[in-house]
Amino acid sequence: MKQTLAATRRRITARVSGGMHDTLEQAAELLGATVNQFITQTAYAEAQRVIERESVIRLSQRDARTILSLLDNPPAPSPALKRAVKAHRSNVRAYT
Repeated sequence: MKQTLAATRRRITARVSGGMHDTLEQAAELLGATVNQFITQTAYAEAQRVIERESVIRLSQRDARTILSLLDNPPAPSPALKRAVKAHRSNVRAYT
């Protein structure tokens, strides 16, 4: 069964103050868009920017070199790490 265009679209509603509505309306008019078009396009662009910003780890060159050095030359496991690995292996065997 084919989905209609209306079935693939979803609605978002928001209540805003009169002042906010006036500002949104003015900005939309300046761009030749409806308030709805302005809000959805602006919100979508901001959502993409937030997702990109929060999905990418940015490091200074010094920090990147430090991480690469640690990956190439990892420190020896500490006694606490060795105990944790041993305990984990015991627990995993107990459940398999």
